[in-house]
Order: sequence, then C-alpha cells, then structure tokens
Amino acid sequence: MNPLTEQEAPEAPADETPQPYRHRWIALAAILGAEVMDLLDGTIMNVAAPTIREDLGGGFTAIQWMTAGYTLPFAVLLIVGGRLGDMFGRKRMFLVGAAGFALASLLCAVVQDPWQLIAARALQGGLGALMIPQGLGLIKQMFPRREQAAAFGAFGPVMGLSAVGGPILAGFLIDSNLFDTGWRMVFLINLPIGIATLYAAARFLPESRVATRPRFDLGGIALVTTGLLLLILPLVQGHELDWPAWTFVMMAASVLVLAAFAWYELRRERSGQAAVIELSLMRKPRFLAGLLVALVFFAGTAGMSLTLGVYLQAGLGWSPTRTAATMMPWALFLVVGAILTGAVLGAKLGRTALHLGLLVMIVGVLFIRFTIGRHSTDLTSWDLVPSIAISGLGMGIMIGLLFDISLADVEPEESGTGGGVLTAVQQLGFGIGVALIGTIVFGVVSRHAASVQASREAFTDGILRGLTVVIVLLALSFVLAFLLPRRARDESETH
Repeated sequence: MNPLTEQEAPEAPADETPQPYRHRWIALAAILGAEVMDLLDGTIMNVAAPTIREDLGGGFTAIQWMTAGYTLPFAVLLIVGGRLGDMFGRKRMFLVGAAGFALASLLCAVVQDPWQLIAARALQGGLGALMIPQGLGLIKQMFPRREQAAAFGAFGPVMGLSAVGGPILAGFLIDSNLFDTGWRMVFLINLPIGIATLYAAARFLPESRVATRPRFDLGGIALVTTGLLLLILPLVQGHELDWPAWTFVMMAASVLVLAAFAWYELRRERSGQAAVIELSLMRKPRFLAGLLVALVFFAGTAGMSLTLGVYLQAGLGWSPTRTAATMMPWALFLVVGAILTGAVLGAKLGRTALHLGLLVMIVGVLFIRFTIGRHSTDLTSWDLVPSIAISGLGMGIMIGLLFDISLADVEPEESGTGGGVLTAVQQLGFGIGVALIGTIVFGVVSRHAASVQASREAFTDGILRGLTVVIVLLALSFVLAFLLPRRARDESETH
C-alpha cells in the first residue's frame, strides 16, 4: 500500500499556522490536469462540431447540444459534486470523477450517431462536476495561507491556455487525422492527460476527511438541481433559438424553485438536519462578495470571447484556426499577469491588484473596440494583437487573486461546497454573458439585409455594441470589488 495515499495534509488549530503538506506542488499539478481536461472539452466543440456533424449526421440542433450537453450538467451538478467531496472525501471524489471523465471521453470517441455523442458529452459534464470542485477544497487544505495566492494564481494561466488552446488543438488534430481517427482524436487526447492526472492524484493528493461526515440531503439536492436547470438551460439555448416564450417561463420558475430551496435549507438547519450547502457560507461577507464579483466579471469575459469569436469568423470570414491564433496573445499575457499576481502583486497590493487588473482589462477592451471601428474594412490579426494582449494581462492579474480572496474565510469542512458554489457561479456568469452579448450581436445582424456587405457592416455594428456592454460589466466588477476585503488574509499570515 502506498503510504502517500494514506497521508493526510496536516490541520492545525485555528490560531496556529498550518504545516505545509509535503507534496503540495505535485498534487497541484494533478488538480490543474483536471482543469485542463475540463476546459479543453468545454471549448473544442467550437471547432470540431461542423466536422462531427458532417461525419455523424444530424441537424444544427444536434450541433448546439454537442456543446450544451456538456455545459448544462456540468454547471447544474457542481454544487452537488462539491458536497459529495465534503461528505465522502475530496481525494476519493476527485479520483472517481477523473477516471469517469477519461472513460466518458473514450465513449465520445467511439459513438456512431450524434445523439450517442450528446449522451456521452452529458456524462462527461456530470463527472467533470464531480471532479472540479474538489480541487479548490484540496488547495485550501494542502497549502498554508501564505502560499494560497500562488496556488490559486496557477489557475489563471491554465484556464487561459486551455480555453484558447482548445480550439487550436481541435483544428490541428482534425486536420492532422492522426492514426486515421479524424475528429475522434479530440476526445482520445484526454486519455493520456487523464492517466497522468490519475497517477499523480492517487500518489500525491492527501486524504481529505472532515471530523463529522455530513448526511445526504436528497430533497435539497433535488431542489437546487431543478432550480439551476431551469435557469441555465434557457441561458445556454435561448439566444440560439431566438428566445421563445418557454425560456422566460423557465427562468421565472427557477427563481421560485431556488427560493423554495433556500427556505427548505433554512428549515433543515434550524432542526439540526443536513443541508446541501453549508449555510454558514452564506453568512461570510467576503465569500458572498466574491460570488457577486465572479458572476459579473465572468459574464463580461465570456461575452468578450463570444463577441470576438463570432465577429472574426462569421463577420470577417476568418477560419477558426486563424481566429484562435489571433486570440493567442490573450492567453500568453494572461499567464504573465497571473505570474505577476502570484509572485508580487497579490501579496503587496491585495485588493488593489484586482482593481489594477480590471483597469488594464478595460483599457484593452476599449482599444479592441477602437481598432475594430477604425479598421472595419481592412482588419488584420496584427491590428488586434496589442489590445488583445493588454486584455489578457489584465485578466491574468485579476483571476487568481479573485479565487484566493473569495475562499479566504471558508473553513476546511466547507471548502468542497464553497468551491462548487464558486465554480457554479462562474459557469452561471458564462451563461449570462453569452446570452446577453449574443442577443445584442445577433439581434443587430438579424435586422440587416442578407448581402455580404450588409452582413459585414451588421457584424461590425453588433460587435461594437457588444464590446460596450463588456466594458460596462467590467466597470461594474471594478465597483463591486470594493466589497471585498483589502487582503486575502491578515498581514501576520503572509510572512
């Protein structure tokens, strides 16, 4: 038996500095490997879906669900996944989720019709929701507070490179047709990543147990899952279907169901019964403020990604590979920004680093908007590179510290649930941003004539309006960030 799998990260009393877990940096690599698999599979369909449809058949609805089939169960089940980690151990749930995710990827690669693929993608998303929340809780457990900023800061470059690199990798794998696998290699690539992640996780992740195992709250799980499904499904599909009446009915119903969930959880807490979400989390001001900032910020960043991607491909006729390559400076400078935050800015500036990152990102988006407006008829990749790089730098400065500050007050027994809630809010922000900006851009385009010239002018008008909304959302994030504490931890804990 491997002694490392039985080793627990030390937990010190609240008034003492916890001893660092010996293998924490290798364990972090396993957690980041899971993030890579999730983000790759969340973005590859942007490029792979048309090729898959040509091979397997199916209509445009099938293409939409190849993406939504993953996103929907992932976003809806994140809170449940986090709670299962608190109950049965975060390492155990991480291993189950990672192994299942890799097997579901293999299933995606061998399907024979589009609806089989959609079902396999849904299985991927559900297992991803079991795997991803455990990482944030394990970081809180493994790293002393003085190192948590650097650990959370590592998420920034991984998220940026994976999100932007996913479409590029998909295009390369499809065009290369390795081993005559065609599009199926975009899923098979998860197998070596998954095997490496599983090995590192099994060997180096610490066991994670709470003193008293929470009980399962089936009623609460049913209510929160239903409420999130009613909210996220129309956000994912609404703009694709031109917002039929049922989307608004579902969103209104979600408010009622989530209100019933809150009432139900309060009643269970008062009677001493188990709850899906530790309601103590909802009494932590910096955690709630972090959720609010994350919701608005990720709505803006998702809106920017959608706006640029749609404009460059549908408006200007660029290929997916050229579009992704043009946006690569965003990911590269996101890495630079995240390193700056983890090494210097986070510790020295605290919340001011968040504001600095948001200001830099706002400047970058303003320059993107100005560049598109000025070069709408002869825009090149090099015209956009400087402003996209500035935007990525700002996002990198912002993103790692946001997770650190948001989870600073979360106790070890709450960290799985807290990570699930924070990631679910992040996904909700993505859905809101795509729905909001997508409605604006496509609404402008649909009102113009069908000629090529009119379509190009329409897309230019649409992206300029969409980027204006992105700037407003980032500015709102800047204001809301004042609700966060000045530091992620006390000065005495940073040394």
